[in-house]
This record gives sequence, structure tokens and C-alpha cells, in this order.
Amino acid sequence: MPRLALVTAIAAAALDDDLVPLLDACARAGIATHVRAWDDPTVTWSRFDAVLLRSPWDYTERLSEFLGWCRHVSTRSNLLNPLPVVVWNTDKHYLATLADLGVPVVATRFVEPEMEPLPTLQAFLAEHPDAAEFVVKPAVGAGSRDAQRYSRDQEFAAANHIARLLEADRSAMLQPYLASVDRDGETALMFFEGRFSHAIRKGPLLQRDEGPTEHLFAAEEITARIPGKDELALADKVLAAATECVHLQSPLTYARVDLIRDDDGHARLLELELCEPSLFFLHAAGSADRFATLMADTLRRSASAS
Repeated sequence: MPRLALVTAIAAAALDDDLVPLLDACARAGIATHVRAWDDPTVTWSRFDAVLLRSPWDYTERLSEFLGWCRHVSTRSNLLNPLPVVVWNTDKHYLATLADLGVPVVATRFVEPEMEPLPTLQAFLAEHPDAAEFVVKPAVGAGSRDAQRYSRDQEFAAANHIARLLEADRSAMLQPYLASVDRDGETALMFFEGRFSHAIRKGPLLQRDEGPTEHLFAAEEITARIPGKDELALADKVLAAATECVHLQSPLTYARVDLIRDDDGHARLLELELCEPSLFFLHAAGSADRFATLMADTLRRSASAS
């Protein structure tokens, strides 16, 4: 029976709503599935036919260590998604790369550790005079941790937020806060091996005058959603561009494309999740079984190749 490792973090295992439905679906698909923490030194990763990143959500503050672990595992098993994808996608500078390829992304300015926070923020606000609010978040982050929403008259508080990130040698991001998020939320589209599976609506995560969450991720309001044709088309464009960036010869095992609409109603990419995304199996009947069937096929191919 093929062996699959589902990778989590000790602090995250109980928070991963995908874990139980995926374990059940893998059992139905005939996969011997084991949940393991990525930083557990007692695990022999070569015992598994594939190692699937699920919820290693503490990596954001240990990125170098985590990527070193990914490199180690990729020499001993089939890491999913592959190492080049993980390296590229764990740092949101990929948004700039996708924008250069013509993907419509939410306007983003990166603030690097050697830059001055306040002048950079003021230049960003001057570029976006119609933005009543904006967001500060780290370039390496997950689940809205260390992200905060500010109004234009809070620029000194926002500059202090940026400075804290820079002092920790973390790059920061500035984005306009689009009003459509409060009304429509985000649309997250899930793809398995390049094929659309299902979509959900995420309610607004960042509230006015509410500081960054102290937890691994902020609580989310999730409902099922049927995406628009324009959202499906944009998601396909995003995935094609990402595949080009990391020089993949085959589709991504899993992907989540997070979109919001700008003030003109056009869909724009907010984030592309290729490393450890929640896939919201509980909100789409049959989705966990579809994914498990895909994993069974992947494991058979891996066994044949070896």
C-alpha cells in the first residue's frame, strides 16, 4: 500500500479543518496516510512515497530552516508541491514577477529592510490618492498574521508597523484596501492538477482598528461560492504564469488562487497559494475524494518511476 505523509506543525494540527476529511478520503482511496510535523527529527522521510505539505503554518518565522527541510525531503521522497514551487511561493515577491508577466494583481509596493518606512509609505499613498485605506503585511506570512488595515490618517502607526517588520529583517508589503472586500469578500478557487475543483467565499479578515492576530491565522468566515467566468479565466492565467516561472513540465498537484475585485469590478490576484493552503474540503462535497484519487494516481506513478 502506498505511503503518504501529511505535513503539519505541532501548533497547527488541531487547526487544520482539511485534515480529517482528507485522512478519511485517503483511507477510501487505499492510501496509508500518516500525519507528521515537519520539524520532527525522528521522522525518516524516505519511508514515504510522497510528502504532502498541508499545514506547516509556523514556517513563516523559520523560513530558512523550513526551506532547508524541504531541500532535505526532496532528495528522499516526492515533495508536493515540488521544491522550486515552495521556494518561489513562500515569499510574496512572486506577485511582482506575475505582474511583470501581465497578470492583473492587486497593486503592491514592497518595502525592503534597507529602506526608510515613512518616506516609502508616503510615496505609496501619493501613488494611490483614491485609496481611503491600505494594508501592511509581511512578504513572508500566512493567514493574515502580522497584517493590519490602516486609514490614511494612521500613517505613523503604519510606518511603525513596517519598521518592526524591517527590524526583524522581514520585507513588508503595502497594498490599497479595496472596498469590495467588505461587500463581496474574496473568492478562493481550488485546482487539483491544473483542473478546477471548487471555490469558496472568504469574508473580510482585516477589520478597522483591529491589530494583527496573535494566532497562527485569523478566524475566517467561509461559504461555498460559484466563481464568475472572468475569475476562472484569470485563475487559469495565473496558474499558467506560475508554471512558467518555476519551469514545471506538469501541472501543480494543488493550487489555490485568491481573487478580489477592484473598484471597477475587475478581478485581481490577491495571493497565489502553492505551498500549504487550506483547500476547504468541508465546503465542497466530494472534493476530498477527488484529491485523494489524484494522490493515489500520483503515488502509483512515483512507485513506477522508482
